[in-house]
Amino acid sequence: MTRTDTRLYGTATAHAWNRLHPRLTHRAAWIDHDGSLPIIEGTVVRLTVEHLPSGGVNKPVWLWCSGTDADEAQVDRYWQMFLRRFDIEHTFRMLKQTLGWTKPRLRDPEAADRWTWLLLAVHAQLRLARPLVADLRHPWQRPAEPAMLTPARVRRGFRNLHTKIARPAGALKPGHPGPGRPAGSKIMLSRNASTSDYSWSPAKRTPNRPTTRRAPNPAEKVKRQA
Repeated sequence: MTRTDTRLYGTATAHAWNRLHPRLTHRAAWIDHDGSLPIIEGTVVRLTVEHLPSGGVNKPVWLWCSGTDADEAQVDRYWQMFLRRFDIEHTFRMLKQTLGWTKPRLRDPEAADRWTWLLLAVHAQLRLARPLVADLRHPWQRPAEPAMLTPARVRRGFRNLHTKIARPAGALKPGHPGPGRPAGSKIMLSRNASTSDYSWSPAKRTPNRPTTRRAPNPAEKVKRQA
């Protein structure tokens, strides 16, 4: 039995039993297994806490791990890893839905690995930019401290971060019109160029051609009068 003081749950008490195995059935992963099912020994952990952050009923949680002969430090690590699963699930959800982890249809495994490492670098940049961006929250979201912003909320304010980042390039030079050609100066032609290259002639207009009309057919004139 171990006791650990936590910030959100008060005192967490864990009881552990060694070398207990679940009762397997021919379902899920074992549906195609032939013969008798194996016996997989592990450690059962019963976790109880003083209170929940939401104020709900703090029922005990039963956990099973495939490791055996666990000491007190390992037992505490088991239930702490279980509590961290929420962060892991939300991280994978953001990588897929927000950052587009599964959007590109990559056929090369090496390209998929590079894309994964690129998204991990992006996620790290969002974590590092947490104290630098403003909280652009939705109307239904509660205000959060700068150190407690989620990567998704940091991403909303990331586009405004460029105003705070130092620019390595020099200052922009003011744009003014050039001095132009001095008054009274003449345009000097090149020796290889002829005067015909710089001549200009107005466009010629073609006279309007008279339109000819076809004489009316007498038969059609009779039909119209009828």
